[in-house]
Amino acid sequence: MPMTPKAVLRSAMLDITPLRTSPAFLRLWIGSGISTLGGTMTPFAVMLQVYRATHSTLDVGLTGLASVLPGALFVLFGGSVGDRVDRRKLALLATSGQMLVSAVLAVQALMAWSALWLIYALLCAQSVLGAINAPARRTFVPRLLPKEQVRAGQTLNTLAIRFGEVAGPSLAGVIASFAGLGWCYACDAATFLAALYAIYRLPPMLPEANAKQGGMLSGVMEGLRFLGRSRALLGAMLADLSVTVLGVPTALLPALVSERFGGRPETLGLMMGATGIGGLVILALSGPVRHIRSEGKAILVACAVWAMAAGGLGLAPFVWLCVALLGLMGAADSILVVMRSTLIQQRTPDGLRGRISSVDYLVGTGGPQLGNLRAGLVGSLLPPGASIAVGGLSTLAAILCVGWFVPELRRARGEGGA
Repeated sequence: MPMTPKAVLRSAMLDITPLRTSPAFLRLWIGSGISTLGGTMTPFAVMLQVYRATHSTLDVGLTGLASVLPGALFVLFGGSVGDRVDRRKLALLATSGQMLVSAVLAVQALMAWSALWLIYALLCAQSVLGAINAPARRTFVPRLLPKEQVRAGQTLNTLAIRFGEVAGPSLAGVIASFAGLGWCYACDAATFLAALYAIYRLPPMLPEANAKQGGMLSGVMEGLRFLGRSRALLGAMLADLSVTVLGVPTALLPALVSERFGGRPETLGLMMGATGIGGLVILALSGPVRHIRSEGKAILVACAVWAMAAGGLGLAPFVWLCVALLGLMGAADSILVVMRSTLIQQRTPDGLRGRISSVDYLVGTGGPQLGNLRAGLVGSLLPPGASIAVGGLSTLAAILCVGWFVPELRRARGEGGA
């Protein structure tokens, strides 16, 4: 019997079952979404404040390093701590610390201190707190939802993140124009209250009774050994790194717009926002995603689509085509994030989820930073279009190698598929 147009539309839409069946997940989703929206305002405000104070792109670049490097150095130990204690209490402490850092950033901006060392120090503190907070919070979904709803929960979380990435900087620009940068930081600090309330209302997230306890360093090594044995999970992370390290074109977009499209700021803004919009659209129409049976194959396909779109971006002669290809890249990236996170959470024992989530967090945050560094280096040797195309082809070659040499990823599936 053919489906009615209404039934077709319903099957194509986002699966919101977790929001209906789990009040705790609903509160966490709303609170985290509000906090994510505020959190995207701070990087915008920091970059603008530092550039206004120094007019140095190097100083602006160092803000990204300060936001990533300390957390990257600490993240494995943060995940190990999360596997030993009540993750709910750990997330409450870390979120409170992040709120305090944003409040201090607001004070220094409102008081017009503009001391670079203070800004960098606060970014380092925020990075370490994020390295503690993120792995702990990533373990909440498998505790709050039944296995068959985990993928839908991860999709909803990714949707909230993508919305924040699109709306946050735009909102920060409006606030900065009318009220000043200090109020961007203040809004970020205030939005942490929503996340704190949602986490406070969660049930305890204690380690399982049979979880092993040892020294901190031995705990980190245990997590790394598990990851080394779990070739499907290792392959998923390698696939993600292939995309972010070898193919991310963000650092090359200003040069591409300048060379090919007259350097118009509105064109750059349109292209910079296209990936987020593409991610939002695909997640809003992610109903068919629930029927994907193999997360591993979906990861490889998403990476390959992303790589081919990046290769096309380097050659595209029209603005509309560049925007469309960037939107396709954003859509592929969102599917990649959902499938990778679902596979990792479903195939990792609860006692190790904090440590494996910390590695996943490191891959997700460190990969794009390395990718922008690579893009800048290649862009200093080749024209921007050629640099982007080379990145796309390199990514495609790397994905084919991962799929060939890690057959476990091709066969991998979680337990949340239809």
